[in-house]
Amino acid sequence: DLFGSVEPLLPSLREDGVAVWVLGAGPYPPGVVALQELLDAASEELEPEDVWEPEDMNDTCLYIFTSGTTGLPKAARVSHLKSVMCLSFYELVGASSRDVVYLALPLYHMAGSLLGVVGCLGIGEQGRGPGGSGMFWVLISPLHPTGATCVLKEKFSASQFWD
Repeated sequence: DLFGSVEPLLPSLREDGVAVWVLGAGPYPPGVVALQELLDAASEELEPEDVWEPEDMNDTCLYIFTSGTTGLPKAARVSHLKSVMCLSFYELVGASSRDVVYLALPLYHMAGSLLGVVGCLGIGEQGRGPGGSGMFWVLISPLHPTGATCVLKEKFSASQFWD
C-alpha cells in the first residue's frame, strides 16, 4: 500500500496545491479523492460532446509516468494535441485492424502507453473513418474504432518478433 508513504506528506502537498487521488479501499483522510467511490457513483450513460470536448487542444489530456532514468519516476503532462498526433501516426503508416503492434514492457513514455496501447484502440477498419480520416473518427465517435491487436512482451525478443 503506497498511500502510507504519501500520507505524512499530505499537509505539504495541500500547501503546494497538489491534489491526491487514490484508487483502492479507503477510508482516506479529508481532501484525498477516492477514485473508486467516484467510479461507483458514475453513470454509464455517454456524456454529451460539449462536456468532454477540450476547450483548447493544448489543455492536459492525460499524464504518463516516466521510467525514472534521471531520478524518481514522475508524471509528465500530455496535451490533447499530442494525443491526436500519436493517433495520426497510425493514420500516416496506413495501419488497420488487421495489424499487430508489438510492445515490450514496461510501458513507460509515449511509445508504450499512448502510441502503443491507446493507438491500437483507436485504429479503425482499414485505418479510415468517414471522410478518409480514422484519426478524427476516433475523436468524434469513440465507439466506432475496431482496434488492432497489441502484443505485450516482458522484454524485447528479436527471435520472437515475427512469431
